[in-house]
Formats: sequence, C-alpha cells, structure tokens
Amino acid sequence: MALALGLADAGADVVATGRRADVVESMTDRIRSLGRKSLARTADVTAPGSIEGFRDAVLREFPSVEILVNCAGRIKRTPTLAMSMDEWNQIMETNVNGTLRACQVFGPHMIERKYGRIINIASLSSYVGLLEVAAYGASKSAVRSLTQSLAVEWAKHGVCVNAIVPGLFLTDLNAELLDGTPRGREFKMRTPMGRFGNTEELIGACIYLASKASSFTTGQAIAVDGGFLASGVNQ
Repeated sequence: MALALGLADAGADVVATGRRADVVESMTDRIRSLGRKSLARTADVTAPGSIEGFRDAVLREFPSVEILVNCAGRIKRTPTLAMSMDEWNQIMETNVNGTLRACQVFGPHMIERKYGRIINIASLSSYVGLLEVAAYGASKSAVRSLTQSLAVEWAKHGVCVNAIVPGLFLTDLNAELLDGTPRGREFKMRTPMGRFGNTEELIGACIYLASKASSFTTGQAIAVDGGFLASGVNQ
C-alpha cells in the first residue's frame, strides 16, 4: 500500500491490485484522491490468466505500463522437518512463480516499447538464514537471483530490473511472527537503528528505481534495513 501511494504522490498513475476486491477498491479511491488516475481490478499472481486479464484491462485504460512492482508474498513459520510439500509449493507459487509470471506477462510490452522499470521485493532472507522459514528464504533468494537474470537479459531493451530488500517492517504478513515476540526483539537487537522500519521509509528507494534517474541501475538489490545486513556486533 505504501509503495502504491508513494508512487502516486510522486506523480505516477497507479493501478494497485490483489485478490481482495475490498482492498483494491479502497486503494483505488486513495490513489484517485491524490489526483492520479487508477483502475479497480483484482488479480491473482498464482493464476496466469488473471495476470494477463489484468494487463489487458490496464492497457485499455492507459497508453502504456512503464513500472511494475511485484510485492505479493506469503510466509509461514514451520520447522523444516515438519513442513509439507503443499506448504512449500504454496509459498514458492506466490513468491517466486508469481513474480516470474508478472514479469513474463508485462515484460514483452516493456521490451516492445524499449522502456521499463521492474521492481521486485526480495528479503533479508535472500542473504541470511532465518529460523524456521526455509521456504520463504528459498523463495526470496530465488527472487533476488531472478532479478539479476532478467536484468542481464532485458538491459539491451531499456528495461531495468531491480529489487528492494526491506528490513523489519510490521505488516499483515509478518505481524504474528514479530509483534511483541522474542523473534521481533531479536530482530530489533540485530538492527543497528534499534527499531522496525515504517513502510513509508521504503518509498524513496521505490521512486528512485521507478524513475528515469535509475537508467544505469539494473540487477541491484537495494537494502532498506536500518543497517541489518551491515551489522556484526552491535554492543
């Protein structure tokens, strides 16, 4: 939500989508309240036809798509030995396959126009191991690798593909794992700034990667993490 509103506030027309119609409608209204054009249309990254239909609907309303932000995600804390293949596959299907699917659906349009900015959402677990979220970590490592691969393939077409690596931000996806828990306290201890981030603090990196200012930046994963990945001993 923060990234969609941040891009709209910076002057972009934004179409925010997801599976829940009520959330999509609410976000569309908020984007329009900022004076930007939008479209209320649901989509599911795990369904190829859904993403293709979403693309077609957007292109009926707008002349082009210049920016794609892939931020659908799924996580569940489970000891690896107790994790079922169904759980593993569900996480991979959303986090990795969903990202790839959206890139495959919107990529040809950007390549044809010789311009595009794709921003994927990686994770601290793309770099370090986190206890009992093996599927999530593997999926986000794959997202980082996919970002690099697409950057190499599509650079000659004027399409920049980068990722944002958020540190610890409380969201609906992770609140149960982090809010007031020993795990949350450990993350704060390992973060030099000593706190969770505010989602608005991701907007600056997103605007940069979405803009023409990033024309020579591709294949990068920009960490917005309060110093977590730089940290060794904090006390």
